[in-house]
Amino acid sequence: QVHVVESGGGLVQAGDSLTLSCAPSGRSLSGDTVAWFRQAPGKEREFVAGISWTGGGIVDGDSVKGRITIARDLAKNTAYLQMDKLKPEDTAVYYCAVTPRLPAGVVHASVRGNDYWGQGTRVTVSS
Repeated sequence: QVHVVESGGGLVQAGDSLTLSCAPSGRSLSGDTVAWFRQAPGKEREFVAGISWTGGGIVDGDSVKGRITIARDLAKNTAYLQMDKLKPEDTAVYYCAVTPRLPAGVVHASVRGNDYWGQGTRVTVSS
């Protein structure tokens, strides 16, 4: 059974940085793609960034392009999403999704294209 756990959310001020973590149990990130999504109140879940199981194919969503870094530590089987220069509009619940057996370099930016989801971690950015 796969269990994905996100952590690292919290209340920060505009301009701050924050790093979220994603640790899946029952899966190995050496063979799985990780995608980060977020959902603000009253809005649909949107793609933020993703990293292929090859370690490449990193994709930034338009909403955060240039302000994020996505990485993974295979030894810890954990993926990270670092967000810089946070804005109030970044306030949302951030979700990690893990998907196995995708072609090398492929990241699915759609909700339906990802298999295993965590419960999310809330990020609130105050102005």
